[in-house]
Amino acid sequence: MTRTFFYSHLIEIESIIIELDKLDLSPEQKEHLANLIDSSLHHTILDAVLSELTPADKKVFLQSLKEDNHNKIWKFLNEKIDSVEEKIKKTANDLKNELHKDLKEAKKYK
Repeated sequence: MTRTFFYSHLIEIESIIIELDKLDLSPEQKEHLANLIDSSLHHTILDAVLSELTPADKKVFLQSLKEDNHNKIWKFLNEKIDSVEEKIKKTANDLKNELHKDLKEAKKYK
């Protein structure tokens, strides 16, 4: 089961999951890969957000993240980062494009 992150409403990974389903993998392998994809996406987005913040703002952001208060996170990010939603979407789409290429490549070897 996937967790809801502060950016979950901006990102869809269904297209990647559909590609995973096309591979000849056990349910456990598919679940493991889906979790890895989710984790990669999460870390990539966090990296993109943190790279835009000052050291003091990073502490505030990480504390809000720990509290899992999505409204507080968005209020803070919108005050600190111009076009933060667009930056998150671009970061996620770049990673998804890479993952799609990797899955396409993996299908060649099945």
